[in-house]
Amino acid sequence: MTDILMPKATAVWLVDHTSMTFEQIADFCGLHPLEVKGIADGEVARDIRGADPISNGQLTREELDAAQANPAYRMKAQKSRHAELLKPMKKAPKYTPVSRRQDRPDAIAWFVRNHPEITDAQIAKTLGTTKSTIDQVRNRTHWNAVNVKPVDPVSLGLIGQLELDALVKKAAEKKAKDDARKGAAQPDGAALRSANESDVEPAAAAEHDNHAEG
Repeated sequence: MTDILMPKATAVWLVDHTSMTFEQIADFCGLHPLEVKGIADGEVARDIRGADPISNGQLTREELDAAQANPAYRMKAQKSRHAELLKPMKKAPKYTPVSRRQDRPDAIAWFVRNHPEITDAQIAKTLGTTKSTIDQVRNRTHWNAVNVKPVDPVSLGLIGQLELDALVKKAAEKKAKDDARKGAAQPDGAALRSANESDVEPAAAAEHDNHAEG
């Protein structure tokens, strides 16, 4: 069922203007039947003005007539023309005020120097910059490289302390997992090298002894 706007106000209107059962109204408005009964008794929502679901585009007259003719009928809400206004807005890309943009290279330099475990993609997303700019700062090819100095992005106002802490923690955990995987594979290789080296050393020692005897 489509969620309706102003469910209690809609229920008030349906109670006052229709012959529908409490169960029908409760089902349509997403309320409990006892709450609808409370509205009818004047104990609930007494200060709420009724909202006509037909005039605001949430219900058709045909649906309402069908419900009044059959107590077992459950109305289907229509998509309200106002619903689009209440949709959560998609999070916009991170915006950095113009006055702060000149500080981003300093923040990038801080990340590069202090947290190499944080990926360029994470830095770019956090600071609202590009991988190209990060490469330029790292390689000292940035147009303002002479003046770029590592500065904590929190003190620059480019990121909050909690956000930074979460970013560092996430990157550290990923690095620990990667190191663990590498460490798990390393002993076999180390053992192989040790075995090879142990074979070579006696041979070299024997060769040295032969030369000495000669």
